[in-house]
Amino acid sequence: MRTGEIHRVTGETDVSVRLGLDGSGRCQASTGVAFLDHMLHQISSHGLIDLEITARGDTHIDDHHTNEDVGIAFGQALSKALGDRRGIYRFGHFVAPLDEALVQVVLDCSGRPHLSWGLTIPTQKIGTYDTELVKEFFVAVVNNSGLTLHVRHLDGVNSHHIVEACFKAFARALRMATEIDPRRSGSVPSSKGVLEQAGGS
Repeated sequence: MRTGEIHRVTGETDVSVRLGLDGSGRCQASTGVAFLDHMLHQISSHGLIDLEITARGDTHIDDHHTNEDVGIAFGQALSKALGDRRGIYRFGHFVAPLDEALVQVVLDCSGRPHLSWGLTIPTQKIGTYDTELVKEFFVAVVNNSGLTLHVRHLDGVNSHHIVEACFKAFARALRMATEIDPRRSGSVPSSKGVLEQAGGS
């Protein structure tokens, strides 16, 4: 089983993440940020990733630190679960609809963090959640997992639909990229023979 576990404590948050790539979509998420919990359930369910995430943070100020630190810990746990990324497909893509919304995600488990962000979210809030935190979550994930991630907003006007379609597309693209390629015979999917946070091909 490819798993990663992170416990990250700062002066602002206390975050624990346990992640299993070869799971069935079981999720326990309790971050103190209800909308973030809802999105983590999307990653787990549609990515078939088992997730256990708890966080305590300074949400009496706002949700920023908790949102970002959950993204950091998720990214670190994902990197641990992938290890040297041997045998995986490496690339993944998905276009997810949710009613009128349509979002495309393309990713590469390259070891080189990069985010190309093309999501337009019409409102500043979804419930009490600041929608600018969606990008901050993915910045944290990318920087700590070594993903190259491209997100494109193809259609949609409802903020909740757009963001949820983004998380669903990310989940399915991640599932595609991290599954084991039977033709690889356990080799690293790179012409250089290595994929790691500092490099790749």
